Amino acid sequence: MRVQLRIVAGALRGRKLTCNVSPDLRPTPDRVREALFNILGDAVPDRPFVDVFAGSGVVGLEALSRGAKSVLFLERDFRLAQDIDANARAFGYTGQAKVLRTDVYRWAATWHATEPINVYVSPPFADIQKRTDDLLLLIEQMKRTMPAGSVLVVQGEKHSELDGHPALTEWEERRYGRNLLLIWEPGNQTGERVSAAGG
Repeated sequence: MRVQLRIVAGALRGRKLTCNVSPDLRPTPDRVREALFNILGDAVPDRPFVDVFAGSGVVGLEALSRGAKSVLFLERDFRLAQDIDANARAFGYTGQAKVLRTDVYRWAATWHATEPINVYVSPPFADIQKRTDDLLLLIEQMKRTMPAGSVLVVQGEKHSELDGHPALTEWEERRYGRNLLLIWEPGNQTGERVSAAGG
């Protein structure tokens, strides 16, 4: 099924993108996207952004709309990756958007951040249910390489395997209906919290 999704704010505010939606793909709702970028606040402009399990790509495109330096979209599905690429071109972000068709679990094993970065992980519900250990390992691998000033946000669902998991108990938590945002930041030199910017 083809659906249209709306960019909430920034240079593309109100623009719509089209993507293929299957029962396995549930794009991040407008309200949750707005909350995410309120949390990130001033940490978005001029900083790289990684959209892990990109799906429709709407979160990464929203980051570009709000001034992200660049966005890496990770999406294994060929049709979804094509849609992301087409939408990035249509919106004029060809030079700032890179779509990588890959298994994110393998990608995380070799990825290394070289500057402060924002990473958004929105795993398919099936992965949350059936690959919880792999998902937690992926998160730990990313945490180990993220420099001070970075922000890592994981989207889950209420009552899912990630909700209240012992490995995530020290993360900041925000709830929006059935959606759950878990926020982690490496220690930074100023001791300030980026996520204090909003909520």
